[in-house]
Formats: sequence, structure tokens, C-alpha cells
Amino acid sequence: MVRRVQITDTSLRDAHQSLWATRMRTADMLPIAEKLDQVGYHSLEVWGGVTFDVCMRYLNEDPWERLRLLRKHIKKTPLQMLLRGQSLVGYKHYPDDVVESFIARSVEKGINIIRVFDALNDVRNLETAIRASKKAGAHAQAAMVYTVSPVHTNEHYLAMGRQLAEMGAESLCIKDMAGLLAPYRAYDLVKLLKDNLGLPVQLHCHYIGGLAVGTYLKAVEAGVDVIDTATVPLAFGASLPPVETVVRALQGTTFDTALNIHDLFEVAEFFEEMRKNNGFERGVTRINDMRVFDHQVPGGMISNLVTQLEEQKALYRIGEVLSEIPRVREDLGYPPLVTPNSQIVGTQAVLNVLTGERYKLVPGEVREFFQGCYGRPPAPVNQEIARKVLGDREPITCRPADLLEPRLERIRKEMKDLATCEEDVISYALFPQVGKRFLEERNRGGRKEPGPVSDRAEKVPLNQLQKMAAARVEEKSSGPVPARGPAGQEPGGKGASKEERKMNLDDVRELIMLVNETGITEVKLESDGIKLAIKKGLDLKAGPGSSVPAEQALAIPSGQKETGSSMPEQTETKDQAALIPVISPMVGTFYRSPSPEAPPYVSVGEYIKKGQTLCIIEAMKLMNKIDSEVEGEIVEITVENGSPVEYGQTIFLIKQ
Repeated sequence: MVRRVQITDTSLRDAHQSLWATRMRTADMLPIAEKLDQVGYHSLEVWGGVTFDVCMRYLNEDPWERLRLLRKHIKKTPLQMLLRGQSLVGYKHYPDDVVESFIARSVEKGINIIRVFDALNDVRNLETAIRASKKAGAHAQAAMVYTVSPVHTNEHYLAMGRQLAEMGAESLCIKDMAGLLAPYRAYDLVKLLKDNLGLPVQLHCHYIGGLAVGTYLKAVEAGVDVIDTATVPLAFGASLPPVETVVRALQGTTFDTALNIHDLFEVAEFFEEMRKNNGFERGVTRINDMRVFDHQVPGGMISNLVTQLEEQKALYRIGEVLSEIPRVREDLGYPPLVTPNSQIVGTQAVLNVLTGERYKLVPGEVREFFQGCYGRPPAPVNQEIARKVLGDREPITCRPADLLEPRLERIRKEMKDLATCEEDVISYALFPQVGKRFLEERNRGGRKEPGPVSDRAEKVPLNQLQKMAAARVEEKSSGPVPARGPAGQEPGGKGASKEERKMNLDDVRELIMLVNETGITEVKLESDGIKLAIKKGLDLKAGPGSSVPAEQALAIPSGQKETGSSMPEQTETKDQAALIPVISPMVGTFYRSPSPEAPPYVSVGEYIKKGQTLCIIEAMKLMNKIDSEVEGEIVEITVENGSPVEYGQTIFLIKQ
């Protein structure tokens, strides 16, 4: 009896998100779209996940326009998207009216299959999305995030599958984003679900440590219906298995996919040429990636950690961070390490290591996690740490979205002069800061459509920083963590060999990318007698990332009139000594208020109390509230709203 296994292609969404930091542009996709439509895939995953955010934040593209264009060129193959449950394509929960409107518009613009998952596997967070997907006419697929912990047993997943079936899910997906699902465990789990639930089962495994192809074959034997792959130039490493390998492995069996291998090679040749033109790298499994079997950190999360530590000039501490992650994960009740949990756990681990004290600095998202704002974790959280983090805040036990007021009507009124359609309103509702900036630039005519791929090969942000950082991680985490030398000397500084300190063109290129793709405004490097400084262009006044020198701000002390002459040096020094600088604990973007329409947390001249929130620094995809450690008067705010700040940069001056 022939039981053909079907295949979903993820090349236009998850694959380039995993390997190329989601930097593939719409213009890269359209030339191959019609060929992909002819291959015979079960579906093409083209939207959702982080692609929505990246389109506006980094590529200066409208994600809705991308979907419209892909639907225009792909006429018969179902288009699929990934939805983070109540978080949609963002990093926090949204009210039900935003969820319902987003899904309705997505289906209207061309989405056929919506894969819905919740980062905590809290089914309460999937209910609205499943209902809205079916109402809009899409196929509602509910995903169960696979991970390994004392509570994530096969019985746990079967119980969850039953709840999802009762909720109206039309198919199930086992989502193994970390490549942890072993072949024989996959056989048992798939068979258990198929025997008991009567729903189609799809399997999504990332390659990372190399288990995925074997896992797919055993899952096929157990009765899996659909598996996810990517074209070979976008496969391997942190991405998914290559479709070519899977198709050949099943060829001539009762599970034959019936896909033409020559069609697949034609698609692969296009993406290989595009990859080279854009300077993107192939997926590679390094020894550090194999450590996923120990620390369970997905490849995409590792690349984020590398970038975070690079920004904070602390990449050499990656080993400590990887050791801290399992402890933080246990504190938080064993959440699967998928967005936004991966950012929450990873960022807290980084802060614990960099500050030298666990939970000394706690981002707002971590505090909200302990409070229950993201949902119910798989296991109870560490109560001692929860008390420390929450203070007098009460945890919530209901579905988090039940506490959120409808938002769309208010946003429509706020955006009436900026939004030109309902999609603009939704984009702003999801990402207020990024969305507003994107829409303002578009309406001013500053937004430019990307040209042909070949015309901008050198303009596309390359991913060489990740390559450089991953190589350093592999080198540094495979041995003991290097200690600092005298006076805080970094490894590779004075005393390193001439070969280690040699500057070459790749170093320069990587430094340019570091400045271009992060909030860092200036990088200086000295090697072998050569000095190099790379700086972003700044306004002549105190612009983004700059700070006004303290002596300028204090030229006229409080209570004295300007005389036109400079103050005596003794007075100036005394006044300066009375000022307390507030230092940015991380690289990120500085915001004075919680949202564009909200008033600033503090203003110059205001008297503040210890523990009062001063600002937000957006870093590592999290909003980190910065609280004052002293009581006093705000004398100066040295950074413009929305500007990048560096680690160690003074952002406020407070007079006690």
C-alpha cells in the first residue's frame, strides 16, 4: 500500500531565519517563486516568525506587500505561516481584537495554513488563534514545542494533543526547533499521537546536531504525514534537513514523495547563486552546535547569544553563559527554548554573568514571565527567585490575554494621519516603535524598493559577523574560559603573538558589519602598529549615541547667573563630584517612554526616588527597564530618544 509522505518547504521563512538572520529580501524570492509552485510541495512556509519584524526593522520592506507579491506568483501551492499564538509575530501577548484582525488580514492576503504554537505549550494561549484561523477560512495547525526536561514526557504531549484536538485543531505539528528529537523517541511519539488522536501529524526538526534525517525516517515509519525541509543551499547547520536527501531516501519505497529530484536541483541552483551574490553562508554544524545535546540551546539562540556578547565586548564569557542557561531555565519552570523564551532565558543568563550576581538586573520581560504574563510554564517556577523578582506584585493565574483591553479602535484614531490601510494599523499595533518609524519614512518617500539581486550584492547586510563570532565561540568554549590579564586585559591583547594580532581585510569587513548591524556607534582597533576607527555618522548636535560632556552641562551651577566667563576650576570639579552618572548596562536603543504616545518616565529637573524607572533600553529583543539606584534630581539626559547607546555610556546625570 502506497502512503506518500508530503513535504513542506521552509526556504522562504524558517531556513533563512535560521542561517541568514532573516535577511533574504522579497526581490530575492520572486524570481524562483513560480518554480517552487510547480514542484508539488504540500505547502510553502513564507511568512510569520521573525520575518515580519525584520522586514520593517532592517530591510525597509512592508511585510504585507511581500505576502501579496508571493501570493501573486504562487497560485496553486498553499502558503503557510508561523504564528506565536497570542504573541502573533511579536514578542508579547496582544489583545484578542488584534489577534483576530491580524489573522483575518493574513488569510485575506493569501495565507492558507496557519501553524500556531505557544512558547510555553500553554494551550490557553492558542485558543483565540485557532478559532480565528478557522473563521477566516485557513487550516488551523496546532504545534507542540518539543524539548527535553523532567516534565516533557510522551504522555505530556499526548495530553496536550487531546486538548488541542478538542479546541478545534485540524492537524498537529511536533516542533523540534533545537534538533533534540532522537529517531526512536520520534517513532514512539508519532505513533502514540497517530494511534490516539486521529489527526494528521507534521514533523518539524532542525538539523543542528545531525539527528534530523534519521528522526524523519523513523517518524515516517510511525505514520507521520508531512515533514519540513529546505533546499540544500539553505539546509544543515541551524536550519532544516535538505529536501534532496529526504526525497532520495524515500524514493522507491511505499513512502515515496513523488517529487522530481531534477526540479529540486533547479531550485537549489538558483538559491546557491543567490547565496553567493549576497555573501550568505551555508549551514555548517560545528562542535559548538553539537553541544546542543548538553545545554539544549538551539542554533539560532546561540547566534543571538554570540551577538549579544560581542556587543557587550564579552564574547570570551560564552562558556559561562551556556552553563548559566540551564539554571535559569530550571528557575523559570523548564520553558522550551523558543521565541520569546529563548530571548528571555538567554538575556537573563547573559545579565547574570555580566553583572556577577544572579537576577541583580532583571528585564521587564523576565519579571512578567515570573508573574505569569506569558502563561503557565510546564513546571512551577523557583519561588525564592520569584519573590525576589516580583516584590509586592501578585502573580496572575488566568489566561494573560483576559487582562488586556481591546486596542485596535484606539490605535486607528491615533494613526489616522499616518496609516493608509488597516495593515498599517496592525503593523503599528504589533511594533509601535519600529512600525511608526517605518510608516513615517515610507510616507515621506524615504523608503526605496530593493533593486535586482545582482545590483545590490554588496549592499545587502552580510552575515559575516555571525560567522566570525561562531568561530570564536567554538574556539573559546572548547577549552577553559580565558582569564583577563593585568588591568582587565582581554584575551588576544598585549602578549598575543604577531599572527594573533594581525589585521586583515576580513577583520575590517567584520568590524564594518558590527557597526552596521548593531547599536554600536564606534569601534576602534589597533593591531601591529595600525590604528583603525569605524564610526557611524552623527548629527553635529548631541545626536544618536552621543553624549554632552558633563562640563558643558555644568558651566552654570544652579542658583547662579551666567557671567560669560568660565567658572573657576575648583567649583566645577566640586559640582561634578556631586553628580551621579547612570550608566547603560548594555548595548541597545534608548527610549524615554514605554510607548511613542506615552509621557517620558522622567524629565530634567524632576526629583526622583531610588528604584524609580528612568528609561527603557531595548536590547536582545527585550525591553529592559533601567531603575535609579539613587535619590536625587535629574540634571541631564545625555541621549536622544530612540538613539543607540553603548555598554558603559552615561545616559543620565543625577544630583544628590
